[in-house]
Amino acid sequence: MKDDRTHPFRDSQQDREASHHIPDTPQTRASAYRLAYDDNEFMCRDDLRPVRWQLELMKPELLMQEYGVESTVVLFGGARIPEPAKKDTARTETLAELSRFYDEAREFARLMTLRSKVNNHRENVIVTGGGPGVMEAGNRGAADAGGVSIGLNIVLPHEQAPNEYVTPDLCFNFHYFAIRKMHFLMRAEVIAIFPGGFGTLDEMFESLTLIQTGRMKRVPFLLFGREFWTRIVNWEALAAAGTISPDDLELFNFVETAQEAIDVIDGWGKPGKRTDIPGR
Repeated sequence: MKDDRTHPFRDSQQDREASHHIPDTPQTRASAYRLAYDDNEFMCRDDLRPVRWQLELMKPELLMQEYGVESTVVLFGGARIPEPAKKDTARTETLAELSRFYDEAREFARLMTLRSKVNNHRENVIVTGGGPGVMEAGNRGAADAGGVSIGLNIVLPHEQAPNEYVTPDLCFNFHYFAIRKMHFLMRAEVIAIFPGGFGTLDEMFESLTLIQTGRMKRVPFLLFGREFWTRIVNWEALAAAGTISPDDLELFNFVETAQEAIDVIDGWGKPGKRTDIPGR
């Protein structure tokens, strides 16, 4: 991270290093003596949760600003979907069949990253959850195009690591799901949802709710795999019941391929283009 200080005072990093080289006495060993920002026990107290929220919001924000990222293309999707070459390792037959969406996610990310390269990776930068499955496919597609991509990982109970295709300087780790979701959507110009589980459903419905309620601007919202999405969510029943408006069904588009998704994006907002009506 850049040091943009313009003041003449000694900086916090210098004092942090100096505080590690002091006489060993009962006073200096006491936790009370540690610099507050260098005291892990203090920083992890329940009382400091608001500070940790702020830090988790600010760190990725500042680093993405410094990198020059202005807008993103968000990919959500299942971590358990394998690439087609490894579909025999899938836990279920359905997951093996869904492996085609790994390739579609990879190709979609590649095509969008080719556009991002034109503006020096400032706009339309691919962002995923940084893990395996569809997330890996998205970061991999960006790498195929010789571009950069963002990974927003989160600490989970089981061991995990970011996939190898995330750009290291844009690979972040989170404790708070809520702050991670904010970073997914703060710069979003496109949202692409691939088949997935609880996490994908959560991300999809929260994003739709923000758009539906006007808390977020409307953007191309792509659901890859109409058969999957209409089987697990009865969209028409929601509208028929009156729990959503019939117009809410026009907030998203069903697509099957990367090229179909690109066509929707290219037609977005153009007169005469019916890009805001789902394929039903």
